[in-house]
Order: sequence, then C-alpha cells, then structure tokens
Amino acid sequence: MEGSVKFFNRKKGFGFIHGEDGQDYFVHFSALPRGVFLRDNDKVSFESAQGERGLKAENVQLVAKASDLGLAPQRSPRGSEGQATEESQGDSQEPQEQQEEY
Repeated sequence: MEGSVKFFNRKKGFGFIHGEDGQDYFVHFSALPRGVFLRDNDKVSFESAQGERGLKAENVQLVAKASDLGLAPQRSPRGSEGQATEESQGDSQEPQEQQEEY
C-alpha cells in the first residue's frame, strides 16, 4: 500500500502515515530501513498490520521525498518536532526515547 507521512517525530521515533485507503497508520522508527527518516508529506509504501491499539505500518519504504514532489513539509500543530533539517539528516542515530509499538 502507499500513503503519505502525516507527521513523524524524530525525537520520539514515531508518527502516522495517511494510507491511500483513507486510514491512518501508526509508524515506529523500527519499521524503517536503517538511516531513513521520514518528513511530513513524504510518499511511502508499506504493509498494513493490526496492532494491539490500532492500525500500524510495517516494512516502510520511502518512495519520494516531499521536496522532490514539490511539497513543502507542513508544520503540524505539534510544532516543528516532525521536521528534519538537511543538517540533521547526516549520520543516523536512533531515538533516545522509544514509544510503545501499537
């Protein structure tokens, strides 16, 4: 399935993807390939699964960056936590805090 990143908080290591089926899917950094970080509006492909607390995305792959699609990352009501700058996309570092997986 494909979808777009609704928001992703790099600090906490999780976010949500809006799937092409109209559903929102929880995504944890562990579902991403090593070194890949998501930004708001990135296009992704993923496998959907039922978690303990709702729908979740597994085996997430980046299809296209929002910037390559001409879409600027949107500032979410949660502030700029979900935004990654070019400087912050260097060496990957796993989030210090880990959110419970759905």
